[in-house]
Amino acid sequence: MSQKNDFLVFSGTNTRYLAEKICQSLGCPLGKMVMTKFSDGEFAVSYEESIRGRDVFLVQSTFPNSDNLMELLLMIDAAKRASARQINAVIPYFGWARQDRKDKPRVSIGAKLVADLLSVAGVNRVITMDLHADQIQGFFDVPVDHLYASGVLLPYLQSLNLEDICIASPDVGGSKRANTFAKYLGCPLVLCNKTRARANVVESMQIIGDVKDKNVIIVDDMVDTAGTITKAADIMKAAGAKSVRACASHCVMSGPASERVQASALEEIVFTDSIPYTKRCDKVKQLSVADMFAETIRRVVANESISSQYII
Repeated sequence: MSQKNDFLVFSGTNTRYLAEKICQSLGCPLGKMVMTKFSDGEFAVSYEESIRGRDVFLVQSTFPNSDNLMELLLMIDAAKRASARQINAVIPYFGWARQDRKDKPRVSIGAKLVADLLSVAGVNRVITMDLHADQIQGFFDVPVDHLYASGVLLPYLQSLNLEDICIASPDVGGSKRANTFAKYLGCPLVLCNKTRARANVVESMQIIGDVKDKNVIIVDDMVDTAGTITKAADIMKAAGAKSVRACASHCVMSGPASERVQASALEEIVFTDSIPYTKRCDKVKQLSVADMFAETIRRVVANESISSQYII
């Protein structure tokens, strides 16, 4: 491979499982890097091989806790100071994405702040997947390659060979995503209208559409505490649905999420492996996006089109 196209892939601590699969798909070794942790909680990054004049791809999802974001920032800074030619942040899950606007007075816009932190650290390109809102791409002053988990989720849904499918959105905000799935699969769309008592607490929910005798698939971008998606599943099952499944890009699954999913009417819930899932829940299934990210990295290095690999 010519020097122009020479690249290296490195990983943060908690996304190593995915970076190793990406490297396996690319047929290259994972770059050598040491993360030194100190007793007071600080840590330092050191590359253990020369990256001068090389294109580096730094794989790290910025899911909680904040150490994951800080690791990525230090990786970018170290790469910049080690004279890397191009610094590409591969962020399968972009944290703080739900803080994308001022929805009430005197609040922060966390997604914009994180974008600014990455830019100031020295990133040249961001590769991410299924942002909570597409317009977050505009928060960056560098190129953003925005991938879609539909590339792995849709083939799996089709492999189930279900009849009388109905796609559902757990809230009005996700209707665009759900409508795209429904159009691709050629099936009807159902919406859920919910009101929240406070953050992560659903007060009430109504179904807009008919789910009787349908195999319902709820589509979302992430599942956090699973309150919304399990409530929607229970309501749809009570309304006469044959079965209810769910698929989402990011497996946040915090707090009581696993217990809620296990006790709900959901047959299964399918995620990608953008975030590691360590809790035990028989209904959770994860599909790997490693090949998709590997192909994107290959195309970035070769200056080829990325949009042509999208299904929808």
